[in-house]
Amino acid sequence: MKTKQLANILIKIVGLSVIAHGIPSVLSGFVTMIQAVGRAGNYNYASNYLWLYPLSSLVAMAVGIYLIVKSREVTALLFKDEAD
Repeated sequence: MKTKQLANILIKIVGLSVIAHGIPSVLSGFVTMIQAVGRAGNYNYASNYLWLYPLSSLVAMAVGIYLIVKSREVTALLFKDEAD
């Protein structure tokens, strides 16, 4: 197996790992927001800071999806000076 092929596979695995770790974080963030809204009685209290946690997890999941979809381009960028 060539270096670029191995790197391509490993980048896809990293992307899958990021997505797998992001799913529970997103769910936990939304549950925390719902609980805070229930305790506070209004959304304004919870909206000041709690929306950042699920948002950051969604951004991380988007990066994971990008790594899976564009793994060949990322590999080409990382190994641009190396010959096949």
